[in-house]
Amino acid sequence: RADGEVRALEMHERSSHPTSCSSAAEIMSVLFFHTMRYKQEDPENADNDRFILSKRLSFVDVATGWLGQGLGAACGMAYTGKYFDKASYRVFCLMGDGESSEGSVWEALAFASHYNLDNLVAIFDVNRLGHSGALPLEHCIDVYQKRCEAFGWNTYVVDGRDVEALCQVFWQASQVKNKPTAVVAKTFKGRGIPSVEDAENWHGKPMPKERADAIIKLIESQIQTNKNLEPKPPIEDSPQINIMDIEMSSPPAYKVGEQIATRKACGLALAKLEHPDRFIECFIAEQNMVSVALGCATRGRTVAFASTFAAFLTRAFDQIRMGAISQININLIGSHCGVSVGEDGPSQMALEDLAMFRSVPNCTIFYPSDAISTEHAVLLAANTKGMCYIRTSRPETAVIYTPQESFAIGQAKVVRHSVNDKVTVIGAGVTLHEALAAAEDLSKEDISIRVIDLFTIKPLDVTTIVSNAKAAGGRIITVEDHYPEGGIGEAVCAAVSMEPDILVHQLAVPGVPRSGKPSELLDMYGVSARHIIVVSVKCILMN
Repeated sequence: RADGEVRALEMHERSSHPTSCSSAAEIMSVLFFHTMRYKQEDPENADNDRFILSKRLSFVDVATGWLGQGLGAACGMAYTGKYFDKASYRVFCLMGDGESSEGSVWEALAFASHYNLDNLVAIFDVNRLGHSGALPLEHCIDVYQKRCEAFGWNTYVVDGRDVEALCQVFWQASQVKNKPTAVVAKTFKGRGIPSVEDAENWHGKPMPKERADAIIKLIESQIQTNKNLEPKPPIEDSPQINIMDIEMSSPPAYKVGEQIATRKACGLALAKLEHPDRFIECFIAEQNMVSVALGCATRGRTVAFASTFAAFLTRAFDQIRMGAISQININLIGSHCGVSVGEDGPSQMALEDLAMFRSVPNCTIFYPSDAISTEHAVLLAANTKGMCYIRTSRPETAVIYTPQESFAIGQAKVVRHSVNDKVTVIGAGVTLHEALAAAEDLSKEDISIRVIDLFTIKPLDVTTIVSNAKAAGGRIITVEDHYPEGGIGEAVCAAVSMEPDILVHQLAVPGVPRSGKPSELLDMYGVSARHIIVVSVKCILMN
């Protein structure tokens, strides 16, 4: 009855994917009305089994409409359940055979096997057909089986139309220890729909109303019982979690003038949070890393931070944007930003990351300039709803703030000012230190400039920017270790666009850089103290 009602419902709703839904009807029915344990009236209950519908549409915890991402999120949920919560809930991920072409699926398969996630079940709905024709493996079920087994998964092959067989393999999966389970189900697209089952050219097409009505009548005539099926209640053994008002184990202890890279300070700050032992190595698989973090953060079980080189996060932008759509609280840390990376060269230099994260809705962007502000950025991110990005740098820079300094989201710092300032220079990270060096050199020539540390790029402290620009001649210079497009300069230009008496001059990396020493590259690409001095003098002469 349940699988019949699933098919009838999708016809009633004029689904644009009735054939894909039909192939998984029995699988869904068995999972929700036989295998899974959950409270219908409380879908976000911590003890409920988890379900990820990776094959096309979002379900409860994460949005997965961009194929290939669901299993990674399921891995994060399963890891949290097994190692952090140490609870009985299980995680089920239903995938389409088409999405198995995505590399992120195999990153997740490798991750789950490595960490022995025996509370995870991945179901492959092998219905043979894709968007425009047959898939590469079609119904070569044994190939799917061998691939999953090669990745270290306990694997079952089953007829996806056989309800009893599905019930049996899901029970068997619950008995397996120290291995995740893959269920490879042979199904047929458009199952139960006359002249549509296993036929091409029906993907993504809603049924015409007349035909849909006839199919609904046919399906309803095949329902043999009206018995209501109730899910099993969950085992209530998840610990109570409180992730509100997180604090550091100790306040910042850096001294002014101390040299330390913000990337290092960021790592030390993470270790001062409540559970420094909770470290998950995701290896060289950034897409899966972000998906795992999203899974860990669901249902308020953890405060998740995911860290890699900022340049490598560009590979995971699909996962990042879907995380924003899911409205999950996740914190991403990107290190090794800009040409200041130095000798490692342009492949390692993140010069597009601010543009990427500025485009993500409701994403808070921190760009700390010293160890003290970095520690505050980590603490603020841990207590902020939504997605946060922390941009850190490789070079050692001087601590400029005292441990008593306070920081807030959307609040910039005016780190140097006088009544005689003629120009306002705005920087962040390494360029703030270049701006301070420029200000010191200019002061020897009796030229005063104001220096602002943005701290957060999004939201931007428009009030501080505008008021200080007006107090210093209406001239702003932005300087950033980033390409011009989408970075600090464009953000500031947008912020002052309605201010007719303020002009903005942007200093940014103008093109693809080369390898070299950090200080040499900052100068070569126009974002060093020397260039700030030159442009400051020009701005003053313009007045």
